[in-house]
Amino acid sequence: MAAPAKVLAVIPARYASSRFPGKPLAPIAGRPMIQHVVDRVRQAKTVTQIVVATDDERIRATVQEIGGAAIMTRVDHRSGTDRVAEVAAHIPADIYINVQGDEPLISPDTIDAVVSSMLDDPSVQIATPCIEIDQANDTMDPNIVKVVTDFDGNALYISRAPIPWVRDASTGLAVSHWKHLGLYAFRHDALVEYPTLPPGQLEPIEQLEQLRWLENGFRIRVVETAHDAVSVDVPTDAERVEKLIREGSKQASA
Repeated sequence: MAAPAKVLAVIPARYASSRFPGKPLAPIAGRPMIQHVVDRVRQAKTVTQIVVATDDERIRATVQEIGGAAIMTRVDHRSGTDRVAEVAAHIPADIYINVQGDEPLISPDTIDAVVSSMLDDPSVQIATPCIEIDQANDTMDPNIVKVVTDFDGNALYISRAPIPWVRDASTGLAVSHWKHLGLYAFRHDALVEYPTLPPGQLEPIEQLEQLRWLENGFRIRVVETAHDAVSVDVPTDAERVEKLIREGSKQASA
């Protein structure tokens, strides 16, 4: 019998942020944001190990205080994927999950769905989730990334633009738009190759690092989820998340 797959969840967390310095340590509902993320990932059934990858001693100390594991990584990484790739060079695993350190409401079920898509199909090298957009304004919002897929559920393109675009609205065609969520699962070889891949023309235009995979010929399996995620980019986002947490607590105790 084959041994169970080792699934390592890596949470990149850097201290520097032009819009929100010290973001991973920002208090939300009485706890630092990074603790919310770690606690959420701990609930995922498919994850066998969790490590926070940081470039700041304050973040590492905080993670250790809450009983988590943290590793110091280089300060000059240009993306979270690069930081996760550095971890992969030192810690062996079958599947690596890049869980954004600024999404304190990430769903454990979403993590499990993405990992399961890779466990069920060994040919899948990269997987990521999406959720159907139900607000028209979100379709036009460039801060909400959209994705379109082929018949097999692989990404055709990922964009800030409203794709697909309805050229003739008078046809009455029913169109679904899908929000791409910033969580990724990788197999080892695909992940460690990322820092060596040449950026193409699309990545800097859209400012989306995942386009580097597509431009270099990788397939990205897209997994549907019913659980949205809320990124914390500025202090007001943290206030919004805290409100959602408190509202959720009230509903749970009602």
